[in-house]
Amino acid sequence: MTAATATPTSPLHRLLSGVVEVEPHELKALGWSFALFFSVLCSYYILRPLREEMGVTLGRDRLQGLFTVIFVVMLAAVPVFGWIVANVARRYILPVVYLFFICCLAGFWLAWIAGKPGPLLASVFYVWVNVYVMFVVSLFWSCMTDVWASAQAKRLYGAISVGGTAGAFTGPLLVQALLGSLGLPGLLLLSAGFLGVALASALTLRRLLAGTEPTAEPEGAKSPASLIAGALNVWRSPYLFKIALWVFIANVIGMFFYLEQARIVGEAIRTPADRVLLFSRIETGVSLLTMLLQAGLAGRLMRRIGVGWTAGLLPVGGVIGLVALAVAPMLATIVAIMIMQRAMSYGLSVPAMRVLYTVVDSEDKYRAQNFVDTVVYRGGDALAGWGFNLLGKGAGLATSSIALMALPLAAWWLTISLRLGREQAERAGEAAVGSDSPR
Repeated sequence: MTAATATPTSPLHRLLSGVVEVEPHELKALGWSFALFFSVLCSYYILRPLREEMGVTLGRDRLQGLFTVIFVVMLAAVPVFGWIVANVARRYILPVVYLFFICCLAGFWLAWIAGKPGPLLASVFYVWVNVYVMFVVSLFWSCMTDVWASAQAKRLYGAISVGGTAGAFTGPLLVQALLGSLGLPGLLLLSAGFLGVALASALTLRRLLAGTEPTAEPEGAKSPASLIAGALNVWRSPYLFKIALWVFIANVIGMFFYLEQARIVGEAIRTPADRVLLFSRIETGVSLLTMLLQAGLAGRLMRRIGVGWTAGLLPVGGVIGLVALAVAPMLATIVAIMIMQRAMSYGLSVPAMRVLYTVVDSEDKYRAQNFVDTVVYRGGDALAGWGFNLLGKGAGLATSSIALMALPLAAWWLTISLRLGREQAERAGEAAVGSDSPR
């Protein structure tokens, strides 16, 4: 985006300039970027309670198989997406993909109103939502790199991210407010409507900033070769291996809580609409707590107690959750655990984990993150699903027994967090000494 001639500041600019470094000529583009991210995440967070309801409907046993399907689909989707980015003009990708997803939502709506979703439709929808969020969010950030220069991004991305947080908060509130009048199928059209707003925002933004040179993605960024290179980098580096192991254990513990949520909610609440309402309230609680943590606590904690302990608060919460679930495996317990764990993950651990990557070289940083965020993340889901199904259904162990068995794993998770924190501090110190050395 090229700088325009100076324009007189408006009341809106004077108001916003107190919290974000925005130039007068950037106001419209900032507003449309905010609206785009708001609409994308609002659309997704309307679908999340429906996805969780499909999980409850399918049952715990079918869910573990679906996570394997999601893992395979993600492995196929990552290089396909990379090929699309490399071979299709960037200005066409987002409109075509968003329009395709809007048509998918309309198709799900038609199938739903034709009859109650059976296991096949519920399974397809569950997998589809997981693929949907990966594409729509990735394309949003690709759009941002196309229209904002690097210097502008440093000033404005924080404000744009607030739009996403606001959308994640608004989506569940709309579910709670409109479920009675729209019904469950109507939420699909509501989600499609917000994705349509996102599409219109993106097109308006591109027209507004016509002539901006797109920022090319690194060659082969999402290719199979990149995933293999990322796997090799992770295997060769003890530091990156610990990061991958941290993410894997986090997914194993999180999957146990997630499967118990599906079981307990299914047993405690029999009506689909009531379950969707509960899931939307959980999303609201997660969003509120996440915003509080992101707003003032995450940065302060990393400065005061270090990156390792900040990331380690999630394992500490995991230990508390496992003990609580072993003692009282009931609805109130699992709801509290899910809100606490997810908010701590989004608000504390994710920022801390991203800091861990700042002390590795750029090639390792990109490829290792790509591998960990796809193969390790989804692979952890799939393996954990099979493992807990084997322990529960195969070995006949009760929830309490499995929760207690997972405690040593959670303790190891905390140990890895602290080791990573120490190694990150050492690497950062070495880099600082190197930068101060005479050349």
